[in-house]
This record gives sequence, C-alpha cells and structure tokens, in this order.
Amino acid sequence: MNLKKYFIRALHRLQKGPGYTYKELLVWYCDNTNTHGPKRIIKEGPKKKLIWFFLTLLFASLVFWQWGILINTYLSYNVTSSLSIGFKTMKFPAVTVCNANPFKYSEVKHLLKELDRLIEAALERILQPTPGNSSENISPPLDLELWHQIPLVLIDEHDKDNPIILDIFESNQSTVGNQTTVGNQTTTGNETTVGNQTVAGNQTAVGNETAVGNETTVGNQTAPPSAPANVTSEEKKYKLAVKMGSDPPAVCPQCSHEGSDNCTYRNFTSAAQAVTEWYILQSTSILSKVPLQERIRMGYQAEDMILACLYGAEPCNYKNFTQIYHPDHGNCYIFNWGMDEEALNSSNPGAEFGLKLILDISQQDYIPYLSSAAGARLMLHQQKSFPFLKDQGIYAMAGTETSIGVLVDELERMGYPYSDCTMNGSDVPVKNLYSQYNTSYSIQACLRSCFQNHMIEICGCGHYMFPLPEGVNYCNNEDNPGWAYCYSSLRSSIKHRQICIDSCKETCNDTQYKMTISMADWPSEASEDWIFHILSYERDMSTNVTLDRNGIIKLNIYFQEYNYRTISESAATTIVWLLSSLGGQFGFWMGGSVLCLIEFGEIIIDSLWITIINVIGWCKGLKQKRAQARYPDAPPTVSELVEAHTNLGFQHEDEGALPRDEALPPEPGTPPPNYDSLRVQPLDILGPDSDAETE
Repeated sequence: MNLKKYFIRALHRLQKGPGYTYKELLVWYCDNTNTHGPKRIIKEGPKKKLIWFFLTLLFASLVFWQWGILINTYLSYNVTSSLSIGFKTMKFPAVTVCNANPFKYSEVKHLLKELDRLIEAALERILQPTPGNSSENISPPLDLELWHQIPLVLIDEHDKDNPIILDIFESNQSTVGNQTTVGNQTTTGNETTVGNQTVAGNQTAVGNETAVGNETTVGNQTAPPSAPANVTSEEKKYKLAVKMGSDPPAVCPQCSHEGSDNCTYRNFTSAAQAVTEWYILQSTSILSKVPLQERIRMGYQAEDMILACLYGAEPCNYKNFTQIYHPDHGNCYIFNWGMDEEALNSSNPGAEFGLKLILDISQQDYIPYLSSAAGARLMLHQQKSFPFLKDQGIYAMAGTETSIGVLVDELERMGYPYSDCTMNGSDVPVKNLYSQYNTSYSIQACLRSCFQNHMIEICGCGHYMFPLPEGVNYCNNEDNPGWAYCYSSLRSSIKHRQICIDSCKETCNDTQYKMTISMADWPSEASEDWIFHILSYERDMSTNVTLDRNGIIKLNIYFQEYNYRTISESAATTIVWLLSSLGGQFGFWMGGSVLCLIEFGEIIIDSLWITIINVIGWCKGLKQKRAQARYPDAPPTVSELVEAHTNLGFQHEDEGALPRDEALPPEPGTPPPNYDSLRVQPLDILGPDSDAETE
C-alpha cells in the first residue's frame, strides 16, 4: 500500500512539474550552484553583472572547445608502440623447402613437347637464323593452333602513331592506326630495318618476304637487304609482345581477325621476359587440365630431394617432412609444421642446435623455358600457416652452404576500434580458399582468395596458381579462349586490387622471422670428390658419382640468439585519461566539478518539464477554443433533454429563430464554488466578523 501511494505521489509530482517559471529556475540555479561566476552575475551591480556575464560566457566557451578537442582525440583511438626484449626457450619455426623448378622435365616433356617446338621455332625467327634452318622446313609441322591461342608478335614502332604488328609465324603484317594492309603486304612510308636488336631475324617482313641474317629472302631466293646501312640501333629496335586479345562483352575472347583494333598487346623490354611470360601462360593452360595426383607424381619426391637431415644432435630424414603441392614450385616439404604433432623447441642458440639439410635439386632435369633460376626456394614461417614462397621466400644457390641466422619479432596489435585487424579471419568478408589446408588465417591467403573469387566471377574460371572452390574449373585455352587477357586485365586493375585490400585485414598477433644470410662454396675442391661419392652411394647405391656441384645445396638454419623482441600496441588515450582531462579543463577555467554538472543537468530537466506542461496546457486551450467555435450555443439542460424525449412536440428554440430585437436575455448561471474559501487561513488575516462569529 505504501508503495502504491509513493507512485501516485510521484505521478502527481510529474504532472504538476517543477512549479517554477524559467526565470525563477535560472535565478535559483545561479544562486545555488557551486560553479564560480553565475553567483556574481545575480549579486553584483549592473556594470559588474555585465562583466561577469561576459567572463562566464567566455570561459564556458573555452571549456566546451577544450572538451571537443579532448573527445575528438579520444575517439581517434590512437595507439602507442612499445618494444620489449625477452629471453625464453622458443619454438623452432616451420621450414618449407622447394625446388625452383616445379616438375621434372623428363616427366612433363610429353605434355610440353609441342610447346617447346613452338618456342624453339619462334626463337629461330627472333634470333638470326641460318639459311635453310627456317621453321617452315620443320618436320613434323608445328601446331600453330596452339600458337594462335596466345601468340607472340613483334611491334615496329618507328612510326609511333601507326605501329606495325609483325606475327612471327605469319607472312602477312597488320598495322595499328591509319596503316592499310593490301593483300599480304603492308604499305608504309619508310623502310624498316632490324639491325642487331631482338627482332624477327634481323629483318623487315614486308609482304611474304622474310629476312635471314643480313639478306632478305623471298621464297627460296636471296636478295640484298632493303634497309639502309646507316640506321642507328635505336631506330632498328623492335618490341616483342604477347597478343592478349580484345575486350568484348563476352568472357574476354581473343582477337578473332588480323588487324583488329581491339587487340591488346603486352609489351616487354626484353625478349627473354616475353618468352618466359608466354611460356608460363601456355604451360599453365596445359598443366591446369592435369589431375593433382599426376602433377605430384611429376614433381620432385622427398626421398630424391632431401639427401641428409640433422636437427640439433638428432638425425632426421624425409619422413619428418610434410608434403604439400605448391602451384609455383611443385612439391614442397615442410619441417616442423605442427599439424600432426607438437612443434619442436630449440634448446640453445647457435648453428650446432639448428636444422642442417643437404638437398639435391637435379638441375639437369629442369624445364628449360619455365625455370630460368636454379636453386632451392625456402621460407621460415609459423606453425600451421601456409607458406607463400613467391612473396616471402628466399633462394639458396646450388654449390653453396647457406647459413641462416634467425631473430624473432612478435607483433601484438590492438583490435577494433584501435586498428582494423582480425584474430582468426572470421570477421573478414572474403572466403578463405586456403582453409582446405587447415592453415591459420593470413592476409596473403585473403588477398589471393579475393583475387581468385574475382577471377571466377569475371572470367568464369579460376587461375591455376590459386586454390579452387567447389564446382569451378581451372582456366585453359580450349574451354576459356580469352582467359589470358582476362587474367592480365584483372591483375593490373587498380580497382579490383583496392577492393581486396579494403576487404582483407592484418592479423592482430603475428610472428616474424628476421634472417641473416651468409654463403660459402660447398663442397670445397679438396673435399668434393669424397663427399659426392658418399652422397651418390647413399642415394643411388652406386659407386659412380651421380651428383655434381650444380645440383647440391647445404642449409644451416638456427636461432642467432634467444633474445626475442615483442612489439606491442597500447591505447594512447583511455577513458581515465579522458575523464581526468575533462575535469581538469572544467576545474581550471570555471572551478567546477562533477556535482556542478549534476546541478546543471537538474535545471535542464526542470526546464524540460516546464516546457512540456506549457505545451500540454497550450494544446488543451487550443482544443477548447476549437470546441467553442464549433458549438457557440450553451448545451441543453437536463430538463430540456427529458422534455424533448417525453414530449415529441417540444422543439428547442434557437436564438436565430427570433428577431434580433426580440431575443431573450441570457439565463443566469450558477457560479462555480469558491474552493479557496474552504482553506484554513491564518488568524492574523481574519476580519472582525470572523472573530465575532467565532465567539
């Protein structure tokens, strides 16, 4: 019951409001607040009132200005980085080793046979061929259908406005711009020469003519060169390019006819770069149709590649490595990956407590046009993380002993809202295609997954170098004729690249391995004989030497020291800093505190209640005025209503029914009772009559 009375009284108090006017509230606040300044406004004289009003307004503005700066600084969520150095037993990093050559040439030669014949014939055209050694005489004939899927062309840019396109395996020429092609011969204003630059056989191909050496061959005839002898080397220079295709609304098909203005050419400053890029594109199309298990079989096997292994004082072998297939490097092998067993700890720093490997890269079985670098590709990374060797790996050169001293940096970033990092990638909108390896999230995996998703969406197929989602096939020239152009355009697109950068996030916690690399020739000339004999016998059970310096690599990987660095982030501004700064500014400029703010909040609430009550009263008054305007006459009395109900002949007379001069006077009404008269009044205000009555 008491609780009910309390709520009723509270409701009446809310309906009544503060009971003051705005002016009374303001005077009460200035007289009772603990903030310096407002009291002087109401208690001083007119001149001082004006001065104190100006000073109070000025310092209040300064307080709000400083508060705005402090709050904006806090909401910017700045961080400070601190560096600490520790000493502890650390986990040995995961070590991934691969061969720079992805496949054994002897295993993939049957797949790349036609491709090799094409590139050899093209090089004969590009370099200076000897008479009678032209590609037209090759038997069996070349598979030009494979060539025309992604052809190599020469671009003559003597006339920058009208460059001439020379197809290496075509006798006709096409021009870009205002040049005209008549039959099989291109009409140009000037003769073009080639000199000693990387062009189609030091020649000018006009019509069906092909230059050989310093002579121009027409069919089987030999004619003098058509170019003047005083042409400079810069004028003789041609550019080798890969003909990518056009950009129609379909899925990027290639140029379908000679001389098409929609063709796209990817230029190179060196023919070596152009040949390598062309061969990678063509071999990618061929190898993408080979099943994964067959590709693994064609790569380098662990027992052939890893000849010796020693971790600290414990021997190890190829069985201690985990095999994964890497599109760039074929079969790769990871030591201490931590997938199936606990990661190994390093007991002490120094080379004698690290990992020692002897590798055989079998350089004599390299694919000649695919791998121009020879050696082993290796990378140090965290356990259960995928190795991205193309970005973060290093090369170890054949015939050397490479020592790698490792230092550890641990990065600890603050999460949202201080930085846009992720703990495990669950809040990243990009589907991680590398999750099929059961590896942890990394920004490299996110960027490649994003690129692959864009390529599937735009090109209709996936690139061979990245994992595939279910239900999607790799791109190839037969099923996707314009995939090379689509891939090249997407790779160079800043828009799509920025989309992936904005979508992917860095990991909040990361471990980086800083390496100090040194190399020396290994084995030495004095010891190479017995070392190669022993290694050959252990691998092949042969008394003959089957290894040489061009295929042997020795690796030493160890912790340089046990000191590790931790780079951690902390908030530059905290809520404690914000509150103390806000209070300091308020106290300095106006001598206020938190209680002053509560007082100010109280007067604001009272002002709001007064406003609400005034608005409600105004609405009620407006409603009554509208009712009076709608019903100007007084409402009928009860007797009139009863008479009208019982006497059907009774009609209420309207004022308008009588003439103006005969209108009845208004009926007197009963005045409302004076309730104030019921209140008890003080004795000192009672009159003499009241005293008499009391007596």
